[in-house]
Amino acid sequence: MHDVAQRAGVSIATVSFVVNDSKPVAPATRARVETAMKDLGYHRNSVGRALARGRTYIIALLYPALQHSFSRTAVRFFTSAAAQARARGYNLVLWPISNEAEQVTELTSTGLVDGVLLMEVQLDDSRVGELERGTTPFALIGRTQDTSGIAFVDIDFESTIESAIDHLMKLGHTNLALVDGGYGSDALSGYGPVARSRSTFGDVTTQRGLSGVMLTCDENPDAGRELAASFSETHPDTTAVLVMNELAAPGFVAGMKHSGTRIPDDVSIISVGSSADMASMADPQLTLMTSPSVELGSSGVDAVIDRIENPENPLPQSLIPCTFTAGRSVARVRGSS
Repeated sequence: MHDVAQRAGVSIATVSFVVNDSKPVAPATRARVETAMKDLGYHRNSVGRALARGRTYIIALLYPALQHSFSRTAVRFFTSAAAQARARGYNLVLWPISNEAEQVTELTSTGLVDGVLLMEVQLDDSRVGELERGTTPFALIGRTQDTSGIAFVDIDFESTIESAIDHLMKLGHTNLALVDGGYGSDALSGYGPVARSRSTFGDVTTQRGLSGVMLTCDENPDAGRELAASFSETHPDTTAVLVMNELAAPGFVAGMKHSGTRIPDDVSIISVGSSADMASMADPQLTLMTSPSVELGSSGVDAVIDRIENPENPLPQSLIPCTFTAGRSVARVRGSS
């Protein structure tokens, strides 16, 4: 710091103010100090800062990569969360561990992180119970069955599925199917998005007097193609499909076309909880219920930082629905007015 101060022509105290953001420094002076730091190869020592302040300014984003595949939408969660953490003076670390509660304890007991952001949440999630028993602030991107006393942000799967069904109903569709990715493994039994979407699909189709079938396939294009190969024969009356399986969706579309099914003339398809990047991979381009992944990633970080810095504040709890994005995979049922 003495060398930086000498090179920039300022006091050591001024260098400290710049490094620690502890007091306002004139923009021109700050620029001189930062230039001197760069010229001398001087970097802020995060470990020293943590020791001095008793905090690491690190948030761990826990993603059960052993049980659930990465998708483009998941990556948007990561990148938006990382950007928001940085904007608020924190670093976000992706922690791709399993969803076992013991591994959460191993992380939080080290003192390496100030907070935890949990993804891919189950309705009954042992990781949440483990975090509640500890002292590390946390928030969820997702939600458990009982959300009392828990900070979370999540997709409003109930209103999203209902909106998609109502859109198809207006186009004359009465025989629908839901294709999801299942729970990925027994370890993710009760995975929130799937459980909520299946429940809502069943309830809404029954309430509206519609026919509905629920199917599942693995989260990859080959599985989508395999499901599509026999779809028209096994479900000949189905005229519209909600696909909540981002990685399988392009394969499902390709498989339907290969089997002679015309999209959207014979069967309409809406991809649920996905992204424009994925939609453009399919031919025709898929109609979407677009995931609010960027907003949720950012809001999730805000939620956990709020628990760290303002634990007395009301718990942040918010639901954000997917938004309809028109594509070329949905059409009115032939013969309907």
